[in-house]
Amino acid sequence: MRTALVIGTGLIGTSAALALAGRGVTVHLADHDPEQARTAAALGAGTDEAPESPVDLAIVAAPPAHVAGVLADVMRRGVARGYLDVASVKGGPRRELEALGLDLSPYIGTHPMSGREKSGPLAATGDLFEGRPWVLTPTRDTDTEVLNLALELVSHCRAVPVVMDADAHDRAVALVSHMPHLMSSMVAARLENAEEAAVRLCGQGIRDVTRIAASDPGMWIDILSANPGPVVDLLTDVAADLEETVRALRALQSSDEDKRVEGTVGIESVLRRGNAGQVRVPGKHGAAPRVYEVVAVLIDDQPGQLARIFADAGRAGVNIEDVRIEHATGQQAGLVQLMVEPKAAPVLSASLRERGWAIRQ
Repeated sequence: MRTALVIGTGLIGTSAALALAGRGVTVHLADHDPEQARTAAALGAGTDEAPESPVDLAIVAAPPAHVAGVLADVMRRGVARGYLDVASVKGGPRRELEALGLDLSPYIGTHPMSGREKSGPLAATGDLFEGRPWVLTPTRDTDTEVLNLALELVSHCRAVPVVMDADAHDRAVALVSHMPHLMSSMVAARLENAEEAAVRLCGQGIRDVTRIAASDPGMWIDILSANPGPVVDLLTDVAADLEETVRALRALQSSDEDKRVEGTVGIESVLRRGNAGQVRVPGKHGAAPRVYEVVAVLIDDQPGQLARIFADAGRAGVNIEDVRIEHATGQQAGLVQLMVEPKAAPVLSASLRERGWAIRQ
């Protein structure tokens, strides 16, 4: 791949353009908002000048509702040898293109499983996709050259290619992305009119659950509008679980011992099913989940503290597998939770204590 055209210079499009430009590909940028394309160009993602001849690959990074229309336009104009989109829904756009009677051999649907709560070119980074799955949905009609161009794009972005059927992909993202986003928003919505005293008690748990609720509503309306069926099916199941949970909690309020036992069994069932599902979430580098030991360290909220603690962990010969920070409410301090292999935990704790760090059990 020597040349590419990125149509849509938001977070995903600009991030892909930055990755390609960093690998020496000449990238042309286009957007319905010329100012956004100019911003992406100023960031080093390419040029906002139109290509003078067909490029090797056209990457359509438009919202799902507009993908088919944009693709149809550029394919009819012959602006590239190959075409792909990066929308989060795959079955619908392909069916729209088929209905338009287009030759789809030069097209492949794709979806990089990566993103941020922020949108727009200023939120883009060239390493956004590094180590993340990038779904490819070829069909029997997909030209081999186009599949190879898509794989080259994934390689330049340092992502991990995953081949799936388009409709299977849409059901999967409904489960792991679209439905959880709605659930996060529903939980966060409970905080809107909550008493300030209650909100001040928010800890890391509520921050984890509501993090993705900060995303742009307009973008998510586009996504959910393109994949409502699978999301409805999942939310119907969740609604049934909620009804069961409500019944179980009401039973716990009863003065009848048998009903309280029934309620306890119901709540335990929900929690244990949650345990069983959570352990299936892939761990580090996509491998099977590992159980790590937590070494909790109290730190001041000052520049250089994290760098010091990581450096001291390195001097102890311990690899930090993961890290979380829980900030203390109303104080300039926080608790850093360092996840390490169980056998390394006592070594790290002892070494950090020797270097003056306050370890918390």
